[in-house]
Amino acid sequence: MTMSFKVAKASEYLVITGARIPDIRLARKAWVWPGQRCTRISISPVNYSVQVHAMSSDKLAFLLSAVFTIGPRNDMASLLKYIKLMPSSSSTKIFKAHIAELVNGIIQGEARVLAASMTIEEIVKGTKQFKHEVFDKIQSELNHFGLFVYNANVKELVDTNGRAYFYNLTQKIQGEAACKARLDANEVDTMGKMEMKCREAKVIQNAARCDTETSIFVAHRVAEGKKEEKRVKTEAKVFENRLEGDLADSVADLDGRKAVAIGRAKKAQMETQKANAIREAKLQLELEKKAALVSMEKLRADLLNKATVEFEAKIQETNSKFFQQQKYTDALFYAEQKDAEVKKILADVEFHVKQRAADANLYAKKREAEALIIMSDAHSYHVRSMLNALGGNYSSLRDYMMINNGMYKEIAKINAESMKGLKPKIYILGDGKSEICGGGPGPVGPAGYAHKASSIYKMPPPLMEYVQDQTAMTLPMSARHPAAAGSNGEAEQDVKCPVGP
Repeated sequence: MTMSFKVAKASEYLVITGARIPDIRLARKAWVWPGQRCTRISISPVNYSVQVHAMSSDKLAFLLSAVFTIGPRNDMASLLKYIKLMPSSSSTKIFKAHIAELVNGIIQGEARVLAASMTIEEIVKGTKQFKHEVFDKIQSELNHFGLFVYNANVKELVDTNGRAYFYNLTQKIQGEAACKARLDANEVDTMGKMEMKCREAKVIQNAARCDTETSIFVAHRVAEGKKEEKRVKTEAKVFENRLEGDLADSVADLDGRKAVAIGRAKKAQMETQKANAIREAKLQLELEKKAALVSMEKLRADLLNKATVEFEAKIQETNSKFFQQQKYTDALFYAEQKDAEVKKILADVEFHVKQRAADANLYAKKREAEALIIMSDAHSYHVRSMLNALGGNYSSLRDYMMINNGMYKEIAKINAESMKGLKPKIYILGDGKSEICGGGPGPVGPAGYAHKASSIYKMPPPLMEYVQDQTAMTLPMSARHPAAAGSNGEAEQDVKCPVGP
């Protein structure tokens, strides 16, 4: 094998292994020496179409179709993972099939796991979020193989065989859209009717304005008619005068041409005057028309200005009320905010005071505990010293401490208090002859022993009487049988022993 210089394409890398290379070397161009092997890998992304059969947490199955654009990540660490973990097959078809199987398995598993943790309603409403979570989980798994998801497109969710959830959901959405369209159409119809009413109102307003202008024009036309009537009468009068002049001319033909010339001159002068009068009347009529139009425009402008001023006054009044209400609301909010701040400060002060009191109480308790510990240590040291001084004799130490602390006095005092007010009753059971309490010995011999046995036999009845006296209990009558009196018929005797030494 000879040395060669290899150059990779724009979307390729050279993977070189072999002699003088510890692991793997990636390069765009390199010399390949004898004992080394060079392989080309492409980092171009590939599209993978996947159809996932998943089931939601509420046990509803659906199909998720998606297209993923996946390829090796363009950095050295990811490329090394990709090269080491992918199969080294000479067949490109086998290599692509392996990659497709790996990607398909990861996508299927992550999509099913995520879908099983969500309800179908959450998946439908949060499709975008579901998509991002699936992509994140898939990307986290593909990072182990050095792959990167460049793009992903999720198609619409599809029902499985025998299911109609998405079809029914589509029908529901279409029904809601149709209902909304009908509502919008009704609203447009209502708006159209309102627009028609507004236009009719405008037509009525324009008709009223036209009626007013027509009335003004009719008044002007009446005035013009009157003026024209006066002009016609004037012309008639002129014509009559002319006829009279002609008659005068025919009658006074004797006056000669001079009178005729004078009459013609007068007639011409009169015609000139009448023509001037007619011209002045026409000019006056035009002037009055212009004045009427000016008056009408002025009246219209006055009404418009008045309406504008009233509208602006209403706006200013509304703005003033709104500003006052806003200022009042701001003042209330500021007062409530200040009140809340004061309450917070008071609460902080109260908390600080309580905390200081608790700290002081804790410090006092600590000091008391320390004092108790010191006293206990001192007492322990005192006891150890006394025990050492007594040679370790615990009994002597106990007697000393009881005497020193007045324990015996307290015991005597307690015993005296317990015996105070008692009136003891002492019974001596016997025949009265043997001095049991304070007496000497009885007779000696068989007779003496018999006498003592008889005394013992006579003891139960007085004993029962003593029990009844002390406990208020009545014993059965059988306990009081006369046989208890003895063979000689003597009754028991109560002998009170004198109290004392």
